[in-house]
Amino acid sequence: MDMKLEVVIVPVTDVDRAKAFYESLGFRMDIDYVGEEGFRVVQFTPPGSECSIIIGAGITTAAPGSVDGLQLTVLDIEAARAELVGRGVEVSEPFHDSGGIFHHAGEAERVPGPDPERGDYGSFASFSDPDGNTWMLQEIKVRAPGR
Repeated sequence: MDMKLEVVIVPVTDVDRAKAFYESLGFRMDIDYVGEEGFRVVQFTPPGSECSIIIGAGITTAAPGSVDGLQLTVLDIEAARAELVGRGVEVSEPFHDSGGIFHHAGEAERVPGPDPERGDYGSFASFSDPDGNTWMLQEIKVRAPGR
């Protein structure tokens, strides 16, 4: 059986403000549906992704800003960061984790700069949407077998 992750719900307080933010990232807007009694569904797809995000009103009981660490993979962490900064997004400097391949929660284990060996899966940068939902850029040039 094949299963693909199709959509991730990202809880926000102000749909129009969040919509403008995700458009500024270069995400493709797939739908903006307004229903009755304030119900609204706005779907975006990051460039090159098969998985989309949905923001809106009346779509989740999760607290706005409660999503932590959604991953966007990129081929070049520095180029991706520069592009987002050029679009007006506040993005951390590239970093790697002191303990290994995946980042720890929070910022305590962050070491400035990309992974010194530029190994796949080891370099990150982070940013947040206007509600505080956090995103990670992760550099992957060659995927591990089976991926």
